Amino acid sequence: MILFLDILSMGFSLLYIFVLLKIIHTFLPLRKNIFARLAAVLAASFLFETVVYSNDFVGLFFPLLGMCAYISLFHSGNQAKKITSVLVFYPALIAVNYLIQDIGSKVFFTISSAPPELSSGWTYEQLLLSTAIHTFCMLLRLLFWIMSWQILHKYPGEATSNLTLKMWFIIDVFMLAPFTAIFIIIYFMPENPLIVYPICGTSLFSSFGCIYLASYISDSLQTAYHVKELEMKQKHYHERIEAEEKVCSVYHDMKNHLLVLQNQAASPKTEEMLHVLQSQVAIYEDYTHTGNDILDIILKEKSALAREKQIALSVTADLNEIDFIEPLDISTLFGNGLDNALEASGQLPEEERVILVKSGKVQNFFSVLIQNNCVKERTLHGNTTTKKDRFLHGYGISNMRKAARKYNGELLTKCENGKFTLKILIPIP
Repeated sequence: MILFLDILSMGFSLLYIFVLLKIIHTFLPLRKNIFARLAAVLAASFLFETVVYSNDFVGLFFPLLGMCAYISLFHSGNQAKKITSVLVFYPALIAVNYLIQDIGSKVFFTISSAPPELSSGWTYEQLLLSTAIHTFCMLLRLLFWIMSWQILHKYPGEATSNLTLKMWFIIDVFMLAPFTAIFIIIYFMPENPLIVYPICGTSLFSSFGCIYLASYISDSLQTAYHVKELEMKQKHYHERIEAEEKVCSVYHDMKNHLLVLQNQAASPKTEEMLHVLQSQVAIYEDYTHTGNDILDIILKEKSALAREKQIALSVTADLNEIDFIEPLDISTLFGNGLDNALEASGQLPEEERVILVKSGKVQNFFSVLIQNNCVKERTLHGNTTTKKDRFLHGYGISNMRKAARKYNGELLTKCENGKFTLKILIPIP
């Protein structure tokens, strides 16, 4: 019977390790290397089974070091997320293991008359009772983490992709409270359930509450993004309706104007009328249908700005099959890129103000190419160059690179022979 209970307890422990690995993996993905994943499972089997006693510094400190090493070695993600994961899961791991160990021990010694710490002298009945209580505790621990997985599994994945470094820092500050409390209360406080147990429960609540907080912040950001997207679409549709009404009006007047021109000989007045008609029609040539409403709005605004600065802007873009990039990232990639190109072109003579934009699907990649003339490099003292176009050093390129890397893409820039080329390649999921 004892052997059966030991096997059952081992099965509960293996399932517990699997569930906890799934929870942490959702928050902070495991590295893709198969050997690293196997090593992570092996390390987790030792780390997650940490036995914690009151006033046990080694039992508290070494699992902390182990958790830091485990997260650093076997999980991918930036340092802010890794720090947060340690602050979230270390208190939870320690609290649950301590409660399971301490409550099980107290129940056993209360029911049985077994002498403490002398298991070699226990009777068969006492050993059987100890094994049964231990197996039941392992089942309770497994059920707790399964319930936690059911509640939390939808939150971490949403939060990790949207929060900024500053937001992660704020969450880490909140997490310091349960992290510090669980360490101090178990190590320094006397072995008193009335004090330790509520602190452990509060630490668990705070740890999981911070995961919910991160998800809530992420959801709020997404809601704000969608509101902004809807506002931009609404603006776009209103402009389209107004433009079509103006086109109908211009077309109506155009017939009368052309009749007048047909009956007049070439004269300065005729040329003036032609110029006015051309300018009226030109503003309706800016509509580029790319398959993405946000990009259509951006291109319309940038085309109008280019026309004001006498900059020739040529756009070829097809985003009909590109639906995985968020609207604000589309704005970042194209808006910043065109702003930089317009700024650089404005510093050139009018005949050199040319911007070329090409975007679309190229094999399994989404490609963006923005090219413009720029101020040529000039050599000083034989080996030093200076560049007049300062946009290369601005925040626009940095933000675009971050947006591209968010989708596992990359941004490349090149400036040579008086041409600046910006290229973005993003793999299509």
